Amino acid sequence: MSSKNTQAGADILIVGGGLSGTMLAVQLLRLPGRRRIVIVESRSELGRGEAYSATELGHTLNGNAARMSVDPDNADDLTQWLGDYLAAGGWPESDEQQVPVAELFPPRGIFGLYVQQRLAEARAVGARHGSTVEHMRGEAVDLQSDASGVVLTLTDGTLLMSRFGVLATGMFAAARTPQRDSNALNAAAVDPWDVNAMRQLDPGGRVLIIGSGLTMVDAVVSLEQAGHRGPIDVFSRHGLLPHVRRQPPAWPDFLGADHSIRSTRQLVRALRMQCEQAIAQGIDWQAPLDTVRVHIPRLWSQATDLQRRQFVRHVRPWWESHHHRSPPPSARLLDRFVEEGRLSIHAASLLSVEEPHSGQVRINVRYRGDDQPTVETGAALINSTGIQYDWRRVDRPLTRQLLARGLVQPGPLALGIAADPGGAVVDAHGQVSSRLFAMGPPLRGLWWESTAVTDVALQAKALAARIVTSV
Repeated sequence: MSSKNTQAGADILIVGGGLSGTMLAVQLLRLPGRRRIVIVESRSELGRGEAYSATELGHTLNGNAARMSVDPDNADDLTQWLGDYLAAGGWPESDEQQVPVAELFPPRGIFGLYVQQRLAEARAVGARHGSTVEHMRGEAVDLQSDASGVVLTLTDGTLLMSRFGVLATGMFAAARTPQRDSNALNAAAVDPWDVNAMRQLDPGGRVLIIGSGLTMVDAVVSLEQAGHRGPIDVFSRHGLLPHVRRQPPAWPDFLGADHSIRSTRQLVRALRMQCEQAIAQGIDWQAPLDTVRVHIPRLWSQATDLQRRQFVRHVRPWWESHHHRSPPPSARLLDRFVEEGRLSIHAASLLSVEEPHSGQVRINVRYRGDDQPTVETGAALINSTGIQYDWRRVDRPLTRQLLARGLVQPGPLALGIAADPGGAVVDAHGQVSSRLFAMGPPLRGLWWESTAVTDVALQAKALAARIVTSV
């Protein structure tokens, strides 16, 4: 490799410039000291990533402004920013929600602007003590690490060297990620967020959607904005829809008061009892459920592998539909479609995807309770199966190389990658790295909930402090 393709001198190299990587850069820039930060991101903008590159106003956050601050020291940070943004004339459509600013569900594209502004402010702070952040546009395809630092290889052969590396790769959306055993689905499917592609479909044609979580909600919003008028059939193993997110009153922190609750069974029993008590008092059942969120990292990390498997197998579908709830505007759209008979939910498993025939897509599904498969046809197919957390199935150069080199190993239950509680990556031999770290979605197996804005913000602050003290 010629020397002109080698760039040295970075103190911290961040792989991924979405929310995770950007928030880490913000925290590093805010800390005293002089350091050079390089973020490798293939997109033209930092701070957006997979989640916040959406341009349609209908693709909103799943949480209201009061729940989505990127500042772990100020829970009202987004509310305050959004108030100023609205006062300056931004997002006039917000009046349609008819709620206070704190209860608004902003479009993801606008949230991306908020993240970018916080990065710009942090750049100014960092500049005062000599810190910089550089966006290196490209895709990382390989990484090597030893006791002296890390070397990252980009697709064009450029080598980037740094004292520390951070895997902030974000979420691998199943609909947009090549996977080793399910590419047939994506090859036949329409992107859930591509409204322009949906405008090319037969507006009255039947659309088949695989998966019934929040990605499905986005897909239905996309179809509506594209002018689709035909039937929509959703297939998922349990046939569960996300509940609508409401704003329940405060509820006592029952898990904080009782640390004897440890197992999945104990948690479900206690939570059900709390929800029944709330309902009996005329209080929304979401109130006690929302107190559980802060304890999930502790409960998950102290659980045995058996308890984790029990949770994933028996509780996860209901946890996802009850906890990862739909924003009210999207939920109203789904309710209307169901009432009109346009949207149907089916408890069925996808068995295979056939070659398109006569302009129609064909899938084989097995309905719950049936022994034999059924062929379903439609004008279009959408993969809304959510996020792929198993790195062994993600067919991308960097994940393949990291696993092949033994620099990472799968996390608990093959969710993300293994790391110590502070985010230092654990290699295939069980050694904790002093140079390579991870944060956000790659730590799903470590904390279970590692994708929400508040999770990422807290991890970014803690990891920035750890890296700075390691210098």
